[in-house]
Amino acid sequence: MGLLPTFEFDEKILSQGDEISRKLDQLRLEKFPPDAKKTLRLFPMSEVAHYLGITPNNLKRLHLEKKGPEPTIATGGRRLYTAEQMIELRHYLDKNGRSDAKKYVPFRKPGEKLQVIAVVNFKGGSGKTTTAAHLSQHLALTGHRVLAIDLDPQASLSALHGFQPELDRNPSLYDAIRYDEKRRPVASVILPTNFPLLDIIPANLELQEYEYDTPLSMQSSNEGKRFYERLGRALEEVDDRFDVVVIDCPPQLGFLTLTALTAATSVLITVHPQMLDLMSMSQFLLMLGNFVRAIREKGAAVKIDWLRYLITRYEPTDVPQTQMLGFMQSMLAEEILKNPMLKSTAISDAGLTKQTLYEVERGSFNRDTYDRAVEALDAVNFEIQALIHRAWGRL
Repeated sequence: MGLLPTFEFDEKILSQGDEISRKLDQLRLEKFPPDAKKTLRLFPMSEVAHYLGITPNNLKRLHLEKKGPEPTIATGGRRLYTAEQMIELRHYLDKNGRSDAKKYVPFRKPGEKLQVIAVVNFKGGSGKTTTAAHLSQHLALTGHRVLAIDLDPQASLSALHGFQPELDRNPSLYDAIRYDEKRRPVASVILPTNFPLLDIIPANLELQEYEYDTPLSMQSSNEGKRFYERLGRALEEVDDRFDVVVIDCPPQLGFLTLTALTAATSVLITVHPQMLDLMSMSQFLLMLGNFVRAIREKGAAVKIDWLRYLITRYEPTDVPQTQMLGFMQSMLAEEILKNPMLKSTAISDAGLTKQTLYEVERGSFNRDTYDRAVEALDAVNFEIQALIHRAWGRL
């Protein structure tokens, strides 16, 4: 056997990256023709009632009494609503419900601060992006005005919402927090999604420039020395447009993550209940604590309303995972969300078509598998929603 031939590493990875990008473009053109945008399915009456917080019978009665929007009537008399009609129903119920029950439109009230949730983990594969995507969409479905920020240059959250950074040439948060004269207002980098109450700031590889620019700026200006204030200041420009901001942080402890954590009012740490993942998380927490302490001593106001750990990809029948969860609960107690996110093929299968479980049709999957996954997702997201409302002082 002869020696393996050597090759130029840069040429190899550039050609492979170009080939993958070209094939992805072909695939996208097949699935999403030029100028096409992601659409959103219709929602059956039971699902609409679930997210509105009323019974299906009440919703059916509204329709029979010709109140609220007119649903689409499908085969078998099934009533189906668009996401826009769900919003219309919320406003109708809020206007016409009892005076003590005006809770269907959960927008922020005067004195309630913008909730900024940083979803973080040092280790890739912990379910961080999946969590951020489903949380953002769930909050939109339950009537909140949401801004999702993809802060990971790999742009997986953006891809789930129909953006392909290397081809779409969309802006990123970098354009709103960069240090030079090309900096833009944050409002100019916010784009709509297929969910009516959900907007997004997509990511691209240019975000990585912030990691290089910041240490250079720290040497030459106060702007750099106070880098941690940049996202918070940018969000102040659009404070009146949103109730909740969900930030998908990169899987590394760099300036992007620190900037997000300083702007955050709450932190959600995703963790897979296995020994290696817990070891990685412990190192992440130690490093994060030291970094945050350092910037707090420099004047950063790092105060949060809540910190929670979300157990992801959990298999209740896996004995080692169950033992690890018990071990974590013995240490972290109240800070672990009561509801774990179960491991499900439905989520990964939906991701193959760049969709979340809230987008796909129930009939596209084994119904038991789909129902279990959605039930677990909703349990997690309603628990987080309750924390948001508690931070606003709502019971």
